Amino acid sequence: MDAGKIHRESIIIDGHCDTILGLMDRPMRPGSQKRDFFTRSDSGHIDLPRLKEGGVTCQVMAVYIEPQYKPARSARRAMEMLDTFYGLLDESDDFRLATTARDIEEAKAQGKTCALLSIEGGEAVEGSLALLRGFYRLGVRAMGLTWNQRNDIADGVGEKSGGSGLTDFGVSLVKEMERIGMLVDVSHLSDSSFWAVANIAERPFIASHSNCRALASHPRNLTDQQIEALAKKGGVIGVVFCPAFVDDNSDNVSLKRLCDHIDHIKSVAGVDHIGLGSDFDGFGAPLGGTDAPKIVLKDVSEMPKLTEELVSRGYTEEEIKKILGGNWLRVYKEVLG
Repeated sequence: MDAGKIHRESIIIDGHCDTILGLMDRPMRPGSQKRDFFTRSDSGHIDLPRLKEGGVTCQVMAVYIEPQYKPARSARRAMEMLDTFYGLLDESDDFRLATTARDIEEAKAQGKTCALLSIEGGEAVEGSLALLRGFYRLGVRAMGLTWNQRNDIADGVGEKSGGSGLTDFGVSLVKEMERIGMLVDVSHLSDSSFWAVANIAERPFIASHSNCRALASHPRNLTDQQIEALAKKGGVIGVVFCPAFVDDNSDNVSLKRLCDHIDHIKSVAGVDHIGLGSDFDGFGAPLGGTDAPKIVLKDVSEMPKLTEELVSRGYTEEEIKKILGGNWLRVYKEVLG
């Protein structure tokens, strides 16, 4: 099979990145410099030229609420990040907002790049379903219910003292997200909160950037039982490139090891539930020199290497196209319309 041809033909969707933060002033991080999204850079992982080099059709961009903005300034910070994103749309017709699967298909047909918006941290809605609906009207189509901490929705994976699932507000929030057509993202939930979502979800839910706990013990990775439950509801797991999620031993981190996670999900739940969720710009960019840490890919421009590895492992063209974006597109059609 021709890996290059498969890659060019595929609708490629990356289910999670933190790039918007890199395009903003970050007063709590002195020395951090804003990047120009429209200029190819050697810093960070993603900009528009590198997205095009990597063949990505749709990049899911997170509105990540940093801890210093929680809880009182979460909605304000989310609005500031959305304002930064919309400023990008004003600068170029080559970069577009996607709110439906059709938007992504049209971007592919026209040779454009698009982005789907997701909130990372339900603190942004500040306990209000009205705010949730407001963010939906601003184009947000997915939300991670927590980051690592506990909030008024659920427990994050970093919460060690509790064993609770969803709060009453969390239950109403999940139901409202399903009603309006917004994807529920469980990637940062504690195990008990994951199961609370799985037990009440009536539509597909997602883990936008998680791997397999059977291969790497990070608590953000999913157990086989969780993978099965998510797949039973029709959801997708976006395999994450962050080294700590790929292998417990950093020396073993590689593209091949990431694809071991893809193999494992396929063996547990089938190929229809695998996607990409790089978490690019959400972890340290690689350093040069002989002491550089082991990585999966140096940045988004290297996405074709993933397709080459899947071909080498004997995946069919149909399976590869599903993993690269077809499975995300299926869920978007069902939930977003």
